[in-house]
Amino acid sequence: MPHELTASPASPAPAISIVVPVYNGAETVEACVRSLLLIKDPGEPFEIIVVDNASSDGTMSILAGYRDRIRVLQERVRGASAARNTGIRHARGAVVAFTDADCTVEPQWLSEIVLPLRDLNVGIAGGPILSIQPCNRIEQFGERIHDHRSAIESTSPSAITMNWASRRSVLEEVGLFDESLRRGQDFDLARRIRMSGYRLVYCREAVVHHRNENTLLGLFLEGIAHGLAVVLTRKKYPFASPADTFHPATLCKRLKQNLHRSLFGANRFESLCEVVFDAGKAFGVWLHSRDAQ
Repeated sequence: MPHELTASPASPAPAISIVVPVYNGAETVEACVRSLLLIKDPGEPFEIIVVDNASSDGTMSILAGYRDRIRVLQERVRGASAARNTGIRHARGAVVAFTDADCTVEPQWLSEIVLPLRDLNVGIAGGPILSIQPCNRIEQFGERIHDHRSAIESTSPSAITMNWASRRSVLEEVGLFDESLRRGQDFDLARRIRMSGYRLVYCREAVVHHRNENTLLGLFLEGIAHGLAVVLTRKKYPFASPADTFHPATLCKRLKQNLHRSLFGANRFESLCEVVFDAGKAFGVWLHSRDAQ
């Protein structure tokens, strides 16, 4: 049973709960919490829940400085899914909004992201995920990796937990995050919500800023992590159509196209970033497919 380290702030029962999982986030979590504390009043009471996932750095010391304004929980079972599920189970609000400890939110974020959820047919609302400024060209490219509008408005809609809100009843109905998945948990949960008949809605004014990778090596390593998501989701949904899950064949085709563009195209640097990320993803698929055998 997770232990709550801080007393809940004295306030009316919240209508909205913001859940932030964190693991060894000493370099970023304070900026995240400060941005949440500057949120524009959404017209309903809300609470901030930060779930520490057994950090071994100074994360807990930093969070202790905000004990009078946020709730801090501990979840010893490693993994973002376990941490988020702990936040959901302890949330007092009927709506749960998620962001990550390496993100900051715009003041109007909460007001905007909860609006579509008044429609009971909407299961997930999500907004733009932009790079923290100032940023270099690689960090700017990261916005393409986290293109939330493209994900939500695709033919097989998905969503990213860096910028996500749902009614708690919807999350509970489909079974929360799958704690057996090390990556791709948001894709999986979004798929289950969509397959239950709910719509996903993009909120262009609900802006979150993310600390994107700033080197080509970091981009390659991020690709490897995404490759793991490919393997795990294909394993969970082996009979799903290529359009409904990540698909290695599509990845290889895109890798070849971007390699050609990086050599001969007009936007060679962006194409190079695409090649590095997709190469990491392809390597991750190969590596983790071998582990799964």
